[in-house]
Amino acid sequence: MASLPQSDPIAELLKRAKIIAVVGLSANPLRPSHGVSAYMQSHGYRIIPVNPNVKECLGEKAYPTILVAPEQIDIVNIFRRPEFVEEVVDQAIQLKVPAIWMQEEVIHEKAAQKAREAGIFVVMDRCILMEHRARFR
Repeated sequence: MASLPQSDPIAELLKRAKIIAVVGLSANPLRPSHGVSAYMQSHGYRIIPVNPNVKECLGEKAYPTILVAPEQIDIVNIFRRPEFVEEVVDQAIQLKVPAIWMQEEVIHEKAAQKAREAGIFVVMDRCILMEHRARFR
């Protein structure tokens, strides 16, 4: 008897998502946030830069917080140090964003738990580019 394929919630999220708000997106092409976001953009995702120190990045207008982003966000991708994560998570909960993605080395268990309790799918300490590439070559 054939076994059923295992579900892959990350693959499902990446198939479903269209708009990714990238908190901490740098305009510097040498920064990981820039390269990762350019990759995701080249694979059809709309990137919303979120950085109060940037006016525009990757051809998109930047916003100081996710709260003022004009569109419904599918994933909040966080490229900030852990001490800044909880504020972003609180904003995502307020906006009812379906998913929060904390990049590699961005770990905040309390914020992740708070997001999960609000019904938000959480990925922590993983690179969205590497996870996308592993599933959609």
